[in-house]
Amino acid sequence: MSQAESLLAPFHFDAVIADKGYDSDPLRDLLAAQQVEVLIHSLRHRKQPLDYDRLRYRKRNIVERFINRIKWYRLIFARYEKLARRFMAFLHFAATLIWLQRNVNET
Repeated sequence: MSQAESLLAPFHFDAVIADKGYDSDPLRDLLAAQQVEVLIHSLRHRKQPLDYDRLRYRKRNIVERFINRIKWYRLIFARYEKLARRFMAFLHFAATLIWLQRNVNET
């Protein structure tokens, strides 16, 4: 949580979707000041659970599963490739393989 402001600062977006671990008043205040929609599930200890768009929140699971699949490729998780251009090229290649595996098996 201490790095959330510096991680979000360079980007401009309409909404932030995060899991319960990011539910904090300072982060919510920061995002509200930037007029960003907050889609974070409330922690149990809140006396008044905060409202959020449940349908959009559920879709974050797709991104999480994709990141998990990307980690299967050793070149990515071990960061063997030090040049950013080559790393991104392999990341695109791995994403294409994942997409093909998912879509070829369904047809």
